[in-house]
Amino acid sequence: MKRVLVIGGYGNFGRFISARLSNDPSIELIIAGRSLEKAQRLAAKLNAQAEYIDVHARLPERLAAIRPDIVIHTSGPFQNQGYDVAQACIAQGCHYIDLADGTDFVANITSLDDAARARSVMVISGASSVPCFSAALIDHYRASFKSLDSIDYGITTAQQSTRGLATTQAILGYTGKPFTTLINGAVKTIYGWQGLRLRRYPHIGWRWLSNCAIPDLRLFPNRYPGIQTLRFRAGVELPLLHLGLWCLSWLVRLRLVRNMQCIAPVLLKISDGFNRFGSADSGFHMRLSGIGADGRAKDICFELTARSNDGPFIPCIPSVLLAQKIARGELHQPGAQACVDLITLDEYLTAFRDLNITWQVN
Repeated sequence: MKRVLVIGGYGNFGRFISARLSNDPSIELIIAGRSLEKAQRLAAKLNAQAEYIDVHARLPERLAAIRPDIVIHTSGPFQNQGYDVAQACIAQGCHYIDLADGTDFVANITSLDDAARARSVMVISGASSVPCFSAALIDHYRASFKSLDSIDYGITTAQQSTRGLATTQAILGYTGKPFTTLINGAVKTIYGWQGLRLRRYPHIGWRWLSNCAIPDLRLFPNRYPGIQTLRFRAGVELPLLHLGLWCLSWLVRLRLVRNMQCIAPVLLKISDGFNRFGSADSGFHMRLSGIGADGRAKDICFELTARSNDGPFIPCIPSVLLAQKIARGELHQPGAQACVDLITLDEYLTAFRDLNITWQVN
């Protein structure tokens, strides 16, 4: 059995990851975080171990005492973190996986490649919806195109989904701030939570979407040469909340406010107050456009619907699959990398089998 330590294992994403891993006979699960009481409470339900860990205090000592084989780091926001946890894992000689969605954090994880190879461990960043699921989708359908020119995709979240403070802080961290993406072959500056778009999703209806900064915008232009347009947007279900944040984004863009992260707890509380007006349905779409093998224009649109509040589990699937593969000896590629080329689309979709998640391809 491999000892798998989930840092933040009782949190928003950590709970799902812990529950999944607790059923795997090849894994000895350890749930950890800054609240030993919360860790112990969940560990008792899952027949797991509980440990105290603060990633900002004496982490190397705690890892040495716990002796994990694999560490899954779920405690964001990662935009404000360095690589202390990953470096401590390398020094301990254990594999490291995180759910980071911060552009710089994921893109620059390769700076640890030499150190990870020297210790023969895997350091994997971005084991989440992006770039893991998005890259798996593109890779699956890429062979259908003679040339792939445009990738346009987005996520809309259910109002009744459990929202964590770290995720809210991550979104507010780039709200109203500039970043770049490819549009019609040129690098263009866009702004967080602006670029409004209204899209109709199957089964759940119309949803607003806005620009979001994700690792894909940095990784994919090199990964998929020839791409002319790369657009990603995300949104929340209720128009009032989505457009309200759009209005606030202008305060940052116009430099009237430096950063929105400080009001994350307040906005999260306000958002939770509207839960009775929303649903438990989330959606995802990706439209791939280009020239097909027959020389004609080609479009493929993948659309996914997650009901019963199962949407937040989608970002958790990669870390579960990776931990299981490593524990079973099916994956060993020492080095540091973003989470691409490690999970196929079929593996990802198979993991949805016991969730209320459906998809269609047009």
